[in-house]
Amino acid sequence: MNKPRTGQRFLFELPVEIQWKSPAGGRRKATGKIRDISSSGVFIDIPIRVPRATSISIKTVLPLEVTPVPVELLCKGRVVRWNERGPVQGMAVTIDEYTLHPMPRAGSGTKLPPKPTD
Repeated sequence: MNKPRTGQRFLFELPVEIQWKSPAGGRRKATGKIRDISSSGVFIDIPIRVPRATSISIKTVLPLEVTPVPVELLCKGRVVRWNERGPVQGMAVTIDEYTLHPMPRAGSGTKLPPKPTD
């Protein structure tokens, strides 16, 4: 039986980086693409099959179309399902916790004072 979704799902194509521990305890890392996201979960297109119930960390940047400034989204969650639809492979992840960190806009860094002239 499928559980009903608890939040509105937003369709995005955002690059994402995930990290997890292998069964042997080593750190693993992969990149993929977020297909959709809600307040309680995310679907990630990724060619690497991460086992169900594996705890993972997710990192992406939300674009200016979504937020007034670029925002880095960091999530911790668990893989709940693997899906393979033709050439698309990916996993559904339940989000257990997340944080948002505003990022400086390109070109808006601190400016150095002008050099004195002789």
